[in-house]
Amino acid sequence: MIDEGYTKYQCAWRRGQALAAETVAELDACRNRLFDAGLVGHYAQHDVGFGNLSIRCPDSGFIISGTQTGHIARTDARHWSRVIACDIDANRVTCEGPVQASSEALTHAAIYELDPAIGAIAHVHSGELWRRLIDRIPTTSRDVPYGTPEMAREFARLYRETDLAESRVAVMGGHDEGLVAFGRDIGEATERVLALRNL
Repeated sequence: MIDEGYTKYQCAWRRGQALAAETVAELDACRNRLFDAGLVGHYAQHDVGFGNLSIRCPDSGFIISGTQTGHIARTDARHWSRVIACDIDANRVTCEGPVQASSEALTHAAIYELDPAIGAIAHVHSGELWRRLIDRIPTTSRDVPYGTPEMAREFARLYRETDLAESRVAVMGGHDEGLVAFGRDIGEATERVLALRNL
């Protein structure tokens, strides 16, 4: 069953202008590489997108793919949202921009809270990688669905109890096909995702 692409948190969205093109240029380039690799995209049968990327903002918050942008072959500044506040316990996200933040914004926020050195996150989908790597690399509980406060807490648990801080890659056990990688910047997060194919 596809349980993807639907926003499960309460979203306070302020519609705003597109972000500056130079602000999201590297995000667009990396996202489009992952789209070309089939790791970000769209399930046509269910009409839902999958996969999302984000970068930490220098002042506060982060920029993340807009919800339901997976079908877009080449993203640009109109397809990103800035998350300005997250309350994981209240399951609430405040964002601004031309689109609402991705359904995984809460999980991204939780990962950024783990370490100030984390500058970017890539969440992708691959059934083949998911099946091959589940329980071989840090893996969230199969009982925890995506886009929930529980998933956010699962990443904190993995960070404490596994080598996630070093490996910077994880399988989302309760989110079919879902994998996450993070790094200092979006280039590193993207390379870590692509390197999973060689594990």
